[in-house]
Amino acid sequence: MSSRVRLVVVMDPIGAIKPSKDSTLAILIAAQARGWELFYAEQKDLFLRDGVAWARVAHLQVFSDLGTWFEHGAWMVAKLGDFDAILMRKDPPFDMEFIYTTYILDRAQAQGARIFNDPRGLRDMNEKVYTAWFPECCAPTLVTRDMHDMGEFLQEHGKAVCKPLDGMGGRSIFVLEQGDKNRNVVFETLTDYGRRYAIVQRYLPEIVTAGDCRVLLVDGEPVPFALQRIPASDDNRGNLAAGASAESRPLNDRDRWLCSIIGPKLKGAGMIFVGLDVIGDYVTEINVTSPTGIQELNKKHDIDIGGMLVSAISRNLGIA
Repeated sequence: MSSRVRLVVVMDPIGAIKPSKDSTLAILIAAQARGWELFYAEQKDLFLRDGVAWARVAHLQVFSDLGTWFEHGAWMVAKLGDFDAILMRKDPPFDMEFIYTTYILDRAQAQGARIFNDPRGLRDMNEKVYTAWFPECCAPTLVTRDMHDMGEFLQEHGKAVCKPLDGMGGRSIFVLEQGDKNRNVVFETLTDYGRRYAIVQRYLPEIVTAGDCRVLLVDGEPVPFALQRIPASDDNRGNLAAGASAESRPLNDRDRWLCSIIGPKLKGAGMIFVGLDVIGDYVTEINVTSPTGIQELNKKHDIDIGGMLVSAISRNLGIA
């Protein structure tokens, strides 16, 4: 490996991001500050030829400027295995195209590049279902296609959150109480009349006052502050994209215990940057595809989470 790290970022179109909030931009600025050489690609630019992973990439420069936050050079075709590291930051949805992309990244890793987060983990760790690997950290949860079972779960707990397994940004999240006359319609919609799996979780009332808290893990270790996403007064969803407001708080003992259970397993699976969604005492989702919240926490607490992540990547590359 050369002394200068060559990093490819795979992301959504960089010209369409919100530079004041985008976590990927914060990571890239930190990497550039270390003298790393940056290259840019989108999902559509990756391909396989005779078992070799390739991509159409361009040199990239990034700036802390809300008017001009990037410049890239001419496009060229290069073997992905010739780069030191690839940062996979393609946002959900997690669909078959995303899975196909992880296959290409598998080949790139076999051919010499390190991928962050590991492509196998990106495939295996559905952000809602993977909570099942840590039941001691989670509120009662049901994953099913059976609408009758969903109804019995709601009756048992009185109030529940129902959502699809492939949703993001607060889309298609329903909060139901036992007497809600829409409950059957919600179950039918989410499961497509029993043809798709959906998830039902016991409602956690702490979301109203304490919010849906994003706890970030860098190489298995928690950032010391959680991003609190407080739902709007007329909404149940703690998603910034759905109108929630952003506050923050120091981690508490329960947060640190949750991280001590989940963090080592994720680190061992090559998941270097992860976001745990915590409501009250419980983890509700484990975000591995493209966790966010860096810029909000950086600004509130004068920290550099992008720098923490770049240091972790350096350690994993064996150059720290």
